Amino acid sequence: MFWRKKKNKKQYSCSQCGEVHQQWPALAFVSPENYHNLSKSQKKEIATLSDDFCIIQYETETNYFIRVVLKQKIIDYDVFLEYGLWVSLSEKSFRDYSDNFKNKQHETGYFGWLCNELPAYENMINIPMNVLIKKGNKRPEIFPHDDFEHPFVKDFYNGITNAEAEHRIHAMYDALK
Repeated sequence: MFWRKKKNKKQYSCSQCGEVHQQWPALAFVSPENYHNLSKSQKKEIATLSDDFCIIQYETETNYFIRVVLKQKIIDYDVFLEYGLWVSLSEKSFRDYSDNFKNKQHETGYFGWLCNELPAYENMINIPMNVLIKKGNKRPEIFPHDDFEHPFVKDFYNGITNAEAEHRIHAMYDALK
């Protein structure tokens, strides 16, 4: 995660840029859960992690991950709670994305699996996602498959309350302590 709450509960200090922001912070994860759960030696031996890509090379398979954004609708407000998450992709999709990473005209979509757990939910790993690659080298945005049965998917499409969004921010902040 990349932010710290300031004493004024509406201000947040970004650990990436150092600036104080008035809006809600993006709730970001530095790695997919798969990487996070590796031992220190496994991280050195079988995995690579950057700001945008992660590869884990097990003996029998290789897993590919990219960093993405999810925008959670807030009911009755014209704002979103943003998450910085990770999804796994097939090797073909991962190669296409990485080969075109600096191509500002690249626009496509992939299938992926969610690879982070949010404090508000259980069993989020492997929720199916549509991954939308946008022009202009912006981070890909994800959308859960609307027919997948999970409270997270329901909340994504129905929205959450302002109070719930604040609760999630504080829960993530408390997890940093």
